[in-house]
Amino acid sequence: MFDNSNILITGGTGSFGKKFVETLLTNYNPKKLIVFSRDEIKQWEMAKSYPEDNRLRFFIGDVRDKDRLYRALAGVDYVVHAAATKIVPIAEYDPFECVKTNVLGAMNVIDATIDQKVKKVVALSTDKASSPINLYGATKLASDKLFTASNSYSGEHGTRFSVVRYGNVAGSRGSVIPFFKEIRDQGTLPITDLRMTRFLITLTEAVKTVEYAFKEMVGSEIFVKKIPSVKITDLAKIIGPNCEIKEVGMRPGEKLHEQLISSDESSHTYEFENYFKILSPLNRWDSCSKRTKGGKKVNEGFVYTSDKNALWLTNEDLKNWLDQIEYK
Repeated sequence: MFDNSNILITGGTGSFGKKFVETLLTNYNPKKLIVFSRDEIKQWEMAKSYPEDNRLRFFIGDVRDKDRLYRALAGVDYVVHAAATKIVPIAEYDPFECVKTNVLGAMNVIDATIDQKVKKVVALSTDKASSPINLYGATKLASDKLFTASNSYSGEHGTRFSVVRYGNVAGSRGSVIPFFKEIRDQGTLPITDLRMTRFLITLTEAVKTVEYAFKEMVGSEIFVKKIPSVKITDLAKIIGPNCEIKEVGMRPGEKLHEQLISSDESSHTYEFENYFKILSPLNRWDSCSKRTKGGKKVNEGFVYTSDKNALWLTNEDLKNWLDQIEYK
């Protein structure tokens, strides 16, 4: 699908974007792969890794700027929307800016991709969008709703929209694993609550999930990959075996356990071997055979949370898993 196609990724200099670009240039032969982001220094540094690859293009721009998006999207076939304001405390302190990027930016991406006749768009979401308790999560829930509903909005233009939702990406900037590794020499690792659990997914798995979504999407689906959970205390003990673990109290907007599917979403969620699909009830899409194919509807009240997960990383698995993490 990506061979001989034009692909654009917003927020393309982030952790996911770097891995996505690497994967596409290695495994496919796109005609053009456009990195759209607002940080010229990150683009400059990223370009140094691909000095001879004329398939890769860099486009300075912001998803808040619809005119710039229109220009960048000319002739594009597929879009990954990864741009976001995502650090929870910063979003709480600067709520207007978070809304401008995560909600208004999503609206701009939707309008521009429809008008430029993009074929398919996959937007990245987060566990924090499921039953949100902080502004970042609330804006991403709004974004999820915008993208899934826009399959009606696109009408005869034919642009299809879907969402990929996953938890913490191990090794990404701002995640707990590089944070623990950075400070373990100080002898103390802070944990907000000793009961805390988290989902974990590698960058490679995150990219594969987006590839899967592009291939399987009909439009309006939220794809949720089945991923393992870990206790944060276990993670801390393996990264800093000689460190003291200090409980420091939960931060505003922080959850004790992560959630990828809420009980309210269970009425229109289907389970597959390695994934769940949350389908939109709009236009009866949740009963559309093309979208539900081969899936089993989950039980009413089902939740997919990091503490009730069926898949856990043992200490040995976690050690091996940490050795394979890429840092972007």
